[in-house]
Amino acid sequence: MRRKRKQCDDAEMDVSMTPMIDVVFQLLIYFLVTFTTPDVLAHLDFSRPAPDETQTEQRTPPKMIRVNIYEDGFSLNGRAVTRNEVHSILKRLASFSRSQSVLIACAAGSAHAKLVDVLDICAECGLTKLSVVSAE
Repeated sequence: MRRKRKQCDDAEMDVSMTPMIDVVFQLLIYFLVTFTTPDVLAHLDFSRPAPDETQTEQRTPPKMIRVNIYEDGFSLNGRAVTRNEVHSILKRLASFSRSQSVLIACAAGSAHAKLVDVLDICAECGLTKLSVVSAE
């Protein structure tokens, strides 16, 4: 008895992509749910310096320098001054400490050039902690 061979059709086979896409989405969801970020701050090794026993004086934080810009001039910590006085006072204060905070308050009608002048003076003196606000 002779066996019959199965005839192979040369027709193309269709591969369904739906199960493969389902598996990829399930893997994506699994990895998103199980992903944990490493806690970098928990593994930092640092030691804080001990207080210096030889230092007896209390250090006070630097006071804020307040520069007000008006339509007709400037004031520094509530005292009316000219542009040259602002420059000399800020230069003298910066010689003590360049880490002082400077608050520049601009009136609504003041010229933009005056603000730029004060910012240039602060940059020339080395003052970098600047805050600019508008004042009514």
